Order: sequence, then structure tokens, then C-alpha cells
Amino acid sequence: MGVEATEERVQEVRDQLGLNDPLIVQYAKFAAGAVRFKFQDSFWQKTPAIDTVMGRLPATFRLTASAFLIAAPLGILLGAAAALRPNTFLDRVVNVLSLGGVSMVDFWLALMLILIFAVQLGWFKTSGFGGFEYMALPTLTLMNSPLGRIAQITRGAMLEEMNRPHIIVARAKGLSEARIVFVHALRNAAIPVVTISGDMLSSMLNGAILVETVFAWPGIGYLTLQALLRRDLPLLEATVFIVALMVIVVNLLVDLSYVYLNPRIRFQ
Repeated sequence: MGVEATEERVQEVRDQLGLNDPLIVQYAKFAAGAVRFKFQDSFWQKTPAIDTVMGRLPATFRLTASAFLIAAPLGILLGAAAALRPNTFLDRVVNVLSLGGVSMVDFWLALMLILIFAVQLGWFKTSGFGGFEYMALPTLTLMNSPLGRIAQITRGAMLEEMNRPHIIVARAKGLSEARIVFVHALRNAAIPVVTISGDMLSSMLNGAILVETVFAWPGIGYLTLQALLRRDLPLLEATVFIVALMVIVVNLLVDLSYVYLNPRIRFQ
């Protein structure tokens, strides 16, 4: 309510939020509302908080999907290529690029991309929501860290897998190198890769607040920051709830994929 709010206004809002009720009653009301996806009205928007959050979800899904669908396949490809040629120039290049991607701070990369490609070259837009010219820079920024991490994990898993006895036997049988890599080695190395990919996807869904804020992308991350700055507790509550729900769904899908990647899990 701000420091200028009167005591009457403070008490009115406390009654509205149910903060004068016992803690167990507050939690019961929250749980009952969360099950029905029902939250209080946003102080800022004057509309149901959950409607505001759901309206921002498509923008976040669009940005996250574009970044992940580039980062995951490219990271797997680079990691596998480096593992197949260890201690070569390609391997060193992939190691340097992946380490740089993991170590680089998102907001610094975002500002550098804006400075070079938007301000100086004028190729892309600095902020806003729209087509390719708006999506390019936030997508590059958001995919940077997941790309490096997935490449690192894929390289390590593939290096270990290529030295397993069954790979030696497959080569002795005369199988093609492509079949050995993609059918035997990559699938067996997929569990740690899928695990880190799911973790990166969860981070992209709930950690896009920085990227969305820098590029003024109207997603759920930018909405979270706006709710914080405006002390909009109902909106913030709904935002955190939806993000947590998305993380749970991603983790569940990753766990279910293990059964397909390793059939032995079904019998355990």
C-alpha cells in the first residue's frame, strides 16, 4: 500500500487478503483456491490475477520454445561431435564455446547483442513483441546457457559411452559408425542429457524474468517483476503458482521419458 497509506486502508486490504484470519484458515483458503485456479484480483490490473497470468503465458512459451528447440539439438550435436573427436581442434572449440555459454551472464550478453545488432547494425528490434526481428535477440540470449550446459553433459556422457564394451562389440560386428553413434551410444547416453535438458527447460520457464525484462518481452517473467515493483501480492502469488506448476510438469515428463530411454526401469 506504500508508506502513505492510511491505517483504515491498510486494515481494509488486510481484510480483503484474509490476513487477519488464523494461519491455518489462510492456508486452507489458498489451497482451495489454487486447486480451482482461483486467486484474488490483481491490485494493479483490477482483474482476476490468474487471467492476467494466463494471458502472458503464450509469449513466454513462444520465447522458451524457440530458444530450447535450438539449444537442445545444437547442444547435443556439438557435444556428440566433440566426444567423437576428443583432444582435437573441434573438441577444444566446443569446450571453449560451451564454457563461455555457461559462464556468461545473461543480462551482459543481452546488452551486448542490443548494442551490436540493434543499435549499431539496426538488424533487430531492441524491445517489444512481434516477429523474427523482435524474437532473435532474446532467443539468442535465453539459449546461450542451456546450449553450453547441454553440450558439456552430452560430451561427457558420450565419451563414457563410446568406451563401453558393447560399442567395441558393435564395431567388431562391422556396424556402421553412424548406427553405432546414433542407435547404440547416443540412446544409452541420453538419460543424463534428457535430465539436464529438462532442468534447463525449467530454468528457462522460470528464469526468463531477466531476459524478458531487458527486452521488454511481455511474458510471465516480465509480469513477475512488474508485480514485485507494484507490490501486487495476488498477482505475484498467481505467477509463482503457475511457474511452479510448469516446473512440476516438466520434471514429470522427464521422469516418464526414462522408461522409454531405458526399458530396464519398467522392471525396477
